[in-house]
Amino acid sequence: METDVTTELYPRERVGLVREATGKAGLGAVLLTPGPDLRYVTGYDAKQLERLTCLVVPAGGEPFLVVPRLELPAAQESPAGSLGVELVPWDETDDPYALVARRLPRDVGSVGVADRMWAVMALRFRGAMPGAEQVAAGGVLRELRMRKSAAEVAALRAAGEAIDRVHRRVPELLKAGRTEREVGRDIADAIIAEGHEQVDFVIVGSGPNGANPHAELSDRVIRPGEPVVVDIGGTMPSGYCSDSTRNYCVGEPPADYRAYFAVLEEAQRASCEAVRPGATPEEVDAAGRDIIAAAGHGEHFFHRTGHGIGLESHEDPYIVAGNREPLEPGMAFSIEPGIYPGPHGARIEDIVVCTEDGYTPMNVTERGLVIVD
Repeated sequence: METDVTTELYPRERVGLVREATGKAGLGAVLLTPGPDLRYVTGYDAKQLERLTCLVVPAGGEPFLVVPRLELPAAQESPAGSLGVELVPWDETDDPYALVARRLPRDVGSVGVADRMWAVMALRFRGAMPGAEQVAAGGVLRELRMRKSAAEVAALRAAGEAIDRVHRRVPELLKAGRTEREVGRDIADAIIAEGHEQVDFVIVGSGPNGANPHAELSDRVIRPGEPVVVDIGGTMPSGYCSDSTRNYCVGEPPADYRAYFAVLEEAQRASCEAVRPGATPEEVDAAGRDIIAAAGHGEHFFHRTGHGIGLESHEDPYIVAGNREPLEPGMAFSIEPGIYPGPHGARIEDIVVCTEDGYTPMNVTERGLVIVD
């Protein structure tokens, strides 16, 4: 990743914004161990180890990054090394939890711990700071992470373009007589070949397996005339994720499938068009769900319409009934209604970003059914 792109994705001022948010939340500090929150704030994609790595952001003091001495070079070479944050190495015979506690005020009443912090680490911090209540730090960072910057949107667009290229290769891989696992293995290779750093998931749901939204790859042989749901995603070198679902059929699909797939196309389009500043996720969900229910398939759409995406495949905001938090420009999420009657199923998924006057899609491949000869 180019240095200037790294700077734009993980700007120096982000640490200050987190410190400000920590104070507004009434916390004495937030403690961020390796995971998406730490990477969001510092750009440091630290290893998950039994040795403690932790960014400490006090509400009323200077932030510092505690790292095992073994990992100090990696921290220095990461974007965190140029943020002006003090790097505090600790040795094998040190107690890093006590080290953190000593550097915070004795009367700190509460701390936010990273949502992905290992339980054993949270317990060690509790032992080192018995008077400090622990709360989830995700609530402090969610307001920042939900609103993507221009650089983050560009990273999501690059991820969308990469996964679109993979979908364009699917027809050459999806053949009758091949198993889901064989096709999935080739798709995984294509995900890496098209620019992703890692494969997050590959779903190849043929026939009845297409009615399971989270179907695992199996040794089921794909047969002529069977619809196939292909849901794929990965993580780019930037750290930002892709996620897109398209539908294929080896030969002519059943008539009933074509009928409900047309309903699904209308529903997915309606939910996308409902995205605008001030609209609620609940309204976006209802826009497509009502169409599916009116067509008699309400019981066959049994998951939320979408999820936020960024440094994680699933993050805030969630596009679901009951979520009345207004959408704002910069929020990025999936729109993926599905219909799953049983003999087969279908789902159409795009990543979209809320803009000042509507939305823009991160995926541009054909959303209609792709017939594979």
